[in-house]
Amino acid sequence: MDALTQWELTINLFLQGLDKGMYPVMAAITWLGTEYFYMLIMTVIYWCVDTTLGLRFGLILMLSDSFKSFFKVLFHTPRPYWIDTRVQALAVESSFGMPSGHSLTATSIWGVFAATVKRKSYWLAAAIILLMGISRMYLGVHFLRDVLLGWLIGALILALFIYFEKPVVDWFTHLTLILRLAAALASALLMIAAGMAVHAVTAEWAMPAAWAANALAAAPGEPFDPLDMEGIFTVSGTWFGMTAGLALLAGGIGGHDPGGLLQTKVFRYLFGAAGLGVIYLGLGLLFPDTQDLLSFVLRFVRYSLVGFWAIWLAPLIFVKIGLAQPRRAV
Repeated sequence: MDALTQWELTINLFLQGLDKGMYPVMAAITWLGTEYFYMLIMTVIYWCVDTTLGLRFGLILMLSDSFKSFFKVLFHTPRPYWIDTRVQALAVESSFGMPSGHSLTATSIWGVFAATVKRKSYWLAAAIILLMGISRMYLGVHFLRDVLLGWLIGALILALFIYFEKPVVDWFTHLTLILRLAAALASALLMIAAGMAVHAVTAEWAMPAAWAANALAAAPGEPFDPLDMEGIFTVSGTWFGMTAGLALLAGGIGGHDPGGLLQTKVFRYLFGAAGLGVIYLGLGLLFPDTQDLLSFVLRFVRYSLVGFWAIWLAPLIFVKIGLAQPRRAV
């Protein structure tokens, strides 16, 4: 074990040696960095508050997830509790450690929030991003280097997103519908190609047996497969569904006004969430969950429907059944 790793382990052990009452707080903070929470927030905002901000949340979330997965496999580094049993696994993760996905995604998403809302939101965003990184080290799932690299990559994604957003949107909206759909599919396939390529690059690498042994000892019965490729098709499928919906919206097809009475928004959200549940859980029960081509293709289809429902189909139905007004012309 090198000196840097030993020094970083002292940080994990120091944080875990603090007041045990911190655990519920740190666990709550880290939950605020999960994809489930971000999808919850994205759909609430997109369906009921501000479609532009909701779209920005959703798109940068998928981009962040794609880059996170790519770099985790590329670096294939362990988590603290995989290599030192003194570190308690206060949370359990099966993916590789570097970079911290929570830190990366918090930086990109809350950075977009701050850039959109402005006012005093910069301080809120900075506090969430900082606490997210600390919570991951406290829970024993990341080294300091993982958190720092997550912040760095998240900041780069944020900067590129803001810089290229307007020219890409202008280019996309001036395409024909067929070309917009083709661009959506091509970008999703590029995500898949990048993910498959990085797995191919690491095909000769063998994971140390001690990593798996410590991980399984810390969480018996929990699945442990850092090289699982399902995530590639989850993210790319959701991205394709969302951008396919955007392709239709860019042509003036569909769209809703997120305003309305509070009770209308509540019913709107409950209806939309129920639809998401039917697609996600229903197809999850019907489709196979194995590591083969058919399973990957069906996972891509399933999550494409999730993204398409969230961005285009659910709002279309909101309008049809009177839960929302049509999108205002601009």
